[in-house]
Amino acid sequence: MSKDKNPQCPFIQRFAEDLKLARKSERTVQSYCRALRKLSEHLGHDPNQASEDDVRKYLLFITEERKWSSSTVNVALQALKLYYRVTCPRDWPILKLARVKVEQKLPVVISIGEVQTLLKLIEKPSIQCYFTVVYHLGLRLNEALHLQISDIDSKRMMVHIHRGKGAKDRMIPLADVTLEVLRKYWSTHRNPRWIFPAEGRDHKQASTATKPMSESSVQDVIKAVLDQLNWSERGISTHK
Repeated sequence: MSKDKNPQCPFIQRFAEDLKLARKSERTVQSYCRALRKLSEHLGHDPNQASEDDVRKYLLFITEERKWSSSTVNVALQALKLYYRVTCPRDWPILKLARVKVEQKLPVVISIGEVQTLLKLIEKPSIQCYFTVVYHLGLRLNEALHLQISDIDSKRMMVHIHRGKGAKDRMIPLADVTLEVLRKYWSTHRNPRWIFPAEGRDHKQASTATKPMSESSVQDVIKAVLDQLNWSERGISTHK
């Protein structure tokens, strides 16, 4: 159980429930609950005991002293606005006043050759297949992790992506080479549901796994490869 769902923190639990009722994504729920927990840790008490001045000083602290990035500050601000508007209602002018100017940066683009170099350095078959499929189909991290056997339509050569960004489904064309990559990897475990099942500590539990690989299992590998290539400062990620 994650920290954000710890029953010893009822305010976090209630906030998470409210976010889910608002149909926020699991990633957003985790990020907003983490932001609320950081406020609580900074104050030394539950955020429902905070004053408007406490929140004001905290926002100044993370912006002026801690120098958090604008995107991180924005997550914190949006989380606090929701918490104090819905979960613990407060009519505070500071939450209406506070704004974050999010930097508009050019997207990170890597060449086809660089992608091929990166993929060649991934030795673990499951992760190698995973990133190849992410690249071929243009999938987001969790979209690929949650691919199921039933999503692959080899007759129509299409892939059904369930609940992508904005909770929207979509169909993606499937190339022959991608289908071959998927079939070759799936034949090594033959899990009845998942394309990329969790492997377990001994890497032999994939065939019976009831859930897909974790985010950390793929994120750790891409980070290690980027370090190996000395590309860590380029802003490259699974999403990019």
